[in-house]
Amino acid sequence: MSDLITRGFHHITMVSTDAPRTLAFYRDLLGLDLVKKTVNFDDPGAYHLYFGEDGGQPGTILTFFEWPGSRRGRWGVGGIHHLALGVKDRHTQLLWKRRLTDAGVSVTGPLDRGYFTSIYFADPDGQILEIATRGPGYAIDEPAEALGEELVKPPTERLPEGRDEAAIESATHPEPVPEVTEAMRLQGIHHITGITGDLDAAGSFYEEALGLRLVKKTYNQDDAKTKHYFWAHYDGEEVGAHSALTLFGWPGSDYMARGGAGQTHHIAFRAADAEEQLRWREHLQGLGVDVTPVKDRTYFQSIYFRAPDGLLLEIATDGPGFALDEPADALGRELKLPDWLEPRRDEIQSTLTPLG
Repeated sequence: MSDLITRGFHHITMVSTDAPRTLAFYRDLLGLDLVKKTVNFDDPGAYHLYFGEDGGQPGTILTFFEWPGSRRGRWGVGGIHHLALGVKDRHTQLLWKRRLTDAGVSVTGPLDRGYFTSIYFADPDGQILEIATRGPGYAIDEPAEALGEELVKPPTERLPEGRDEAAIESATHPEPVPEVTEAMRLQGIHHITGITGDLDAAGSFYEEALGLRLVKKTYNQDDAKTKHYFWAHYDGEEVGAHSALTLFGWPGSDYMARGGAGQTHHIAFRAADAEEQLRWREHLQGLGVDVTPVKDRTYFQSIYFRAPDGLLLEIATDGPGFALDEPADALGRELKLPDWLEPRRDEIQSTLTPLG
């Protein structure tokens, strides 16, 4: 097995049909910083918006391709079911529930998932989102040094038949939450959950190809017949932040994911630098994986490949970062184009809806 181990997620890229609406939802309602306003380098007539924390640190980055008129996508085998963002604790989560519901967003939860507590909602395009608490963590039902070794059955109180639905629905913060305070700020990617037709094959791939380790074998707590496995950057003692990839197992299913609005386009894992990325490329090719050449994305370098179930994956370098072409204290204010598109600025800007 290779000694290469990704430290976790670099970013996740989703599909939007309306960039101004996406900006209003993620920046103005969820309080995420817009760290780069640019275009899809492979389709420069469309916006590519980047949101992130602390100037766009890897593991906190959410990006959106704007594809006006795109059909609605759907989750399924080979796709992502939902994205979870992190918060400190349940109190903070209840602040978010009140803020979202007051804004007209339908929220489910809080639901006790054992390892964390979760609320669920959707963005304007239908992308399923979760806000999950930092803890109590994966070691509540297994030793921290032996995660993922046993298949854990959730207790009845965490399953639909054991929940107090009235108490769950009524749980919220008692007062309106008109602004996102510093204590409320979302803390990047908590986990990403996808769907696969073969958990064993998927696990072998993520373990061998990316160095992720199995940290939990359990069941979907909304459907206790469906297995739900978790992989992450795990050193045998601690699970790394922004690194948990979870998969629902749908063996034999032909219900495949379909790209489009409200769906994830791809997820990206981290490489420290260009040298490490080349090692990743050679490693993947050695496993028989079809990998693209390195692509220059200005703020990082990228290679792309697919998981066995078809999910599009990327390995992106940590740098050079989003302050490459504008001051760190002014990120996201101006439309930034790579040098090879700069001669087409007037043409490109004429096709884009102005953003506030």
